[in-house]
Amino acid sequence: MRVLFISNDLIAGNLAYLMVLEGCDVKLFIESDQQRNNFDGLVPKTNNWEQELTWVGKNGLIVFDDVGYGAKQTELRALGYSVVGGSTLGDKLEINRQWSKEVMQAYGVTTLPTFDFSSIDAAITFLNQEYGPWVIKQNGHASKSINFVGHFEDNRDTLSVLLNYQNLYGNEMSGCITLQKKVSGVEIGIGRFFNGKDWVGPIELNVEHKRMFPGDLGPATGEMGTIAWYEDDENQPLFQQTIAKMRPFLQKIDFRGDFDIGCIVNEYGVYALEATSRFGSPIDHLHSELHHSPWSELLKAIADGQPYHLQWKRGMGIVISVAVPPFPYTTKLNEMSSYDIDIFFDDTLTSEDMKHIHFEEVSIREKSGGGIQHFISDHRGYVLYVTAVEDNIFLARDSAHDLLRRIHIPKMFYRNDIGLKFASVELPLLRKWGYLCTPIPQSEMHFSATNKDRCQSQTYAMQFENIEKYAA
Repeated sequence: MRVLFISNDLIAGNLAYLMVLEGCDVKLFIESDQQRNNFDGLVPKTNNWEQELTWVGKNGLIVFDDVGYGAKQTELRALGYSVVGGSTLGDKLEINRQWSKEVMQAYGVTTLPTFDFSSIDAAITFLNQEYGPWVIKQNGHASKSINFVGHFEDNRDTLSVLLNYQNLYGNEMSGCITLQKKVSGVEIGIGRFFNGKDWVGPIELNVEHKRMFPGDLGPATGEMGTIAWYEDDENQPLFQQTIAKMRPFLQKIDFRGDFDIGCIVNEYGVYALEATSRFGSPIDHLHSELHHSPWSELLKAIADGQPYHLQWKRGMGIVISVAVPPFPYTTKLNEMSSYDIDIFFDDTLTSEDMKHIHFEEVSIREKSGGGIQHFISDHRGYVLYVTAVEDNIFLARDSAHDLLRRIHIPKMFYRNDIGLKFASVELPLLRKWGYLCTPIPQSEMHFSATNKDRCQSQTYAMQFENIEKYAA
């Protein structure tokens, strides 16, 4: 099958590579000029995707991995092309937070107070009049580093951050500022594929790790790692209170792709924070680990509005981001760029091991003595991802860390605590509050924990043992 893959900044670019490995005839278009050198030697490319429409034809598959193309996707479907990735109003659901909140409320999903501001001055005026704390966000997904979670009820810290942004970017930042009321609890995402008519595949539950350093310290990044697992119980409480309610809306807007609502959960309820109406990173790499079925079959069925019986693994999945400087500040510190540095894999890595390594800013070139050499082909520092699925979190961590120890990239770093807070604190709370009623694949997880894991897990438990007191 011919596949035309259109990517903005390689959110799911590795899927194009995987479909090449599945035997598809693939052409990859990368919108961002700065990232077009990635996947050289791995995936055939084009510099003008619209000129490839005749090539892919109406029997092939067109994949968009990001928002911003919704109107074009809707237009192409009307012309008879097979398109997966989203739709016009699917884009708006993610890009316009305040409108998204109103839509979710209209379909019975509980949300938090959320307000958009066209200037920093307007946001500051609001915070001076409102009881806090509040969370700073920005529409879209390209500026995660500006996100900030306030702590003080008088908003003194949030105001200080906004004044700093005003000095850096001016009063009119690119894209409006969003303020969302802060609520304490467990942050969890609920996702599922949708084919324009109905859900495809099982329910996905995911827990992201956005902070740069272990212990949830440091600046917000795009993502440092995620744990996730699949459930096939349609009565799952988190599913029923969130994306299940959005099914009529997704039908109405002819959405065809991966849909997720990130939530904050506590003993009083489930509160939707934001919708993601596109492929997500690094969760799409973990999907590759959780699925037995080929991506080309799944995405073709979704694009054509057909049911599909997705073959998947039961177990706990983990994906860990591997980065180098200047991550997470992209090209703002080019003097710290790791561009053109070679990536070295131990000789012990087998072809099976390589299936658990997923690329983003990687290309290959021929070595002078023969063979190929992987290297970093971009300046941003989002290099690759490592995944594993096992019976429980600790076994999955062991598998992923075993692979990480056999990858050698100068200046590489990653978080070594992915999943531990969930195991020691958040999972017991979710069960206590009644959101995880069916056993998930980690009921015996502590029997497989290493001493180091137990120690870190106990530290999390002590650090967060009073989280219930602050749930509001």
